[in-house]
Amino acid sequence: MLEVRGLNSWYGESHILHGVDFDVKEGEVVTLLGRNGAGKTTTMKSIMGLVPRREGSVTFKGAETIDLRSDLIARAGIALCPEERGIFASLSVTENLMLPPVIAPGGLDLATIYALFPNLKDRAGSQGTKLSGGEQQMLAIARILRTGAKLLLLDEPTEGLAPVIVQQIGRTIREIKKRGFTVLLVEQNFRFAATVADRHFVMEHGRVIDMIPNHDLAANMDKLHTYLGV
Repeated sequence: MLEVRGLNSWYGESHILHGVDFDVKEGEVVTLLGRNGAGKTTTMKSIMGLVPRREGSVTFKGAETIDLRSDLIARAGIALCPEERGIFASLSVTENLMLPPVIAPGGLDLATIYALFPNLKDRAGSQGTKLSGGEQQMLAIARILRTGAKLLLLDEPTEGLAPVIVQQIGRTIREIKKRGFTVLLVEQNFRFAATVADRHFVMEHGRVIDMIPNHDLAANMDKLHTYLGV
């Protein structure tokens, strides 16, 4: 579904990505692992066309997107859930959910979303500012499930959340995979990643330096600890 080859990205004079290569197959959950500053979030933003300058190749369903504007990439069927969540504080939960346009059939309706996220159903009329961090993260994920996008980019969805909320987000990711969505996940918590992902790409200094299938994770734990400094 997604193929990234020789991806380079810059912020001004700062060269952040140095020839990133990886792929995501349809129906997979794939993680980008790495220390802070490895280039994981920049990779996500580069896929979406949200960096000032990028070079290389990013193909989605066989179509090259490297020269497309970010809005056209989104309408092609890729949705980003950013680390900062981007919840509209003055809008209710339902209004936040209904805000993004539907770009293709196959998105989840409100009833299905509320079944996946019962916390949001209970807070449907609450303003974004009234939600806890965990509820905001659920809302940020739920919002892109409506759009019909088939490739979901989730940037650090468990960052700073209580263990019970992390478990709920894990259940949600496994459920949306069953429903046919494909997920690219940026994570520092590889223990969480191991509960949801099929494969893990390890990034360091703006490059992908290794790929570890989830079933081989236990055998590569020492190497992973070295990569991640944990």
